[in-house]
Amino acid sequence: MAAIYFSGAITGGRGDVPLYRRIVETLESEGHRVFAGVVAATDVGDAGEPIDSTSIFERDVAWIAEVAAAGGLVVAEVSQPSTGVGYEIATARYQHDLPVVCLYRPRYTKRCTAMVAGDQGIDMIEYTEETLKWMLSRLVHTVRAIEESRLATTHA
Repeated sequence: MAAIYFSGAITGGRGDVPLYRRIVETLESEGHRVFAGVVAATDVGDAGEPIDSTSIFERDVAWIAEVAAAGGLVVAEVSQPSTGVGYEIATARYQHDLPVVCLYRPRYTKRCTAMVAGDQGIDMIEYTEETLKWMLSRLVHTVRAIEESRLATTHA
């Protein structure tokens, strides 16, 4: 099973925490090890964690590196605009060559930023509140396909 770094907005807004928890729980129920930090924590508000920014940065970049070393991937919920989520996606893609799956629904913006939606190397899953169950199923299928593809590449 995959090591997965899960990314979602914190200081950009905490309205999606129940959704983040559902995504993380779905991935964990499939046997994946999910690095989510406080993203899915219900006790952290939009002020973030009570530790300094440098510590958060160093920890999260180390987690991305750990996921990369394990041959994992990143799943990012990008509906709520967040500079930090974009930074994590770019770090995963361009520093560690990790596969990235982005989840987007038009709740906060009319369209997903072109810097994410336009990156042909990102698997984008667009959904609505009404298609949440479908999105979770598609996410599980996409993660499985990425795992299989990476295994085939390493065994070739």
